[in-house]
Amino acid sequence: MSENTQTPVAWSRPGGPWGSGTVTAPGVPPLVPPPPAPPESPGGDGPRRRRRQMLIFGGIAGGILAAGLAVILTVVLTSDGDPFGGEPSAVADLRPPLAQMCPAPTVPPSAAPVVPPSAAPPATGERTTDKESGISYRRYPSPWVAWNTTWRAGTLEVPYRVGQHFVTEQYSGGSYHASILSAPVPVGDNDAVTFDLECVGRQVAADVRAEYYPQPNTMEPLRDEQTRLGGRPAWLSEFRLHFQAAGLTATDERSAVAVIDVGKPSAAVLYISIPGTHKQFDYVIDDVLKSVRPL
Repeated sequence: MSENTQTPVAWSRPGGPWGSGTVTAPGVPPLVPPPPAPPESPGGDGPRRRRRQMLIFGGIAGGILAAGLAVILTVVLTSDGDPFGGEPSAVADLRPPLAQMCPAPTVPPSAAPVVPPSAAPPATGERTTDKESGISYRRYPSPWVAWNTTWRAGTLEVPYRVGQHFVTEQYSGGSYHASILSAPVPVGDNDAVTFDLECVGRQVAADVRAEYYPQPNTMEPLRDEQTRLGGRPAWLSEFRLHFQAAGLTATDERSAVAVIDVGKPSAAVLYISIPGTHKQFDYVIDDVLKSVRPL
């Protein structure tokens, strides 16, 4: 890189061409003219630039706000006044109907009174075995025959698949039966095996009266109590119903509904019905109840 040699700068006296010539003062450094003023920045001063930036940012924010308001207005106008769908829907209760109607007892099993199971005598004779319900009971000869269908009657739709019956008469409403039927019915919340036995027993008996017989009817109560069947806790409702139906000879019927705690999330239901036209079979009710055994 080349480097220029700096020479002293001659000072010109004021006065132009009519002044004296160049004078160089010995021992005095040459005078250097003041540096030129820095040029103005093309963007103007700081406050003005900041104002322009604020205007730009304000314009952008205003545009975003206007777009957001337009979206909200569109949603409101197209959602019938309920832009967010209202309150969230309640969580569906998926418990079985009887678990909803009869919540489990609040007393923990450890604090409840302990009732040891009673020893039932061994079962004898021919038996009807309901593996799904968890019970067995006495089987009877003719006119009784095996039940060979699934009957889901009532609001609770207890699925009777096992038992015996016979037709007592035919009428305009169909066939009328004497019956000994059993079925399991879910009563526990999830896999719980503790439930309100009395509440469940009363609910099942009420469903039988309301849904299995002609309406209206009147009830003559015979038994409504907690007991033990085959050594297991049970709620037993026994009653005689009186009713009228077009073309039906029977005007009354003796019935028993037993709900048995078999130690599972489902209870065993045993339903026995003897029409008033066949009262010679009334003994079957007590006989069957005494014959119940858990599997």
